[in-house]
Amino acid sequence: MELKEAFGIALRQARLAKGLAQEALAPSQAYVSEVENGRKSPSIEKLDELASVLGIHPVTLFARSYLVEGGDLMDLLERVTQELHELQ
Repeated sequence: MELKEAFGIALRQARLAKGLAQEALAPSQAYVSEVENGRKSPSIEKLDELASVLGIHPVTLFARSYLVEGGDLMDLLERVTQELHELQ
């Protein structure tokens, strides 16, 4: 699965978990639909806006994309923690 498809699934899951309609995320429902269906990728600024409306950190939404196909949350968190420490 391509990353933009996984991101779209993650966005849809987060939106539905928050009980929001596509129209609540952006002025254009068509844009949200295209992102959720993996046809478009949001810019960094748009990712931040989408996450803000959802009430979550952008990293949470992006990380969820990597867990869509059944990745392990603890493995992902450990890897990110280690890599952040190495970059200090």
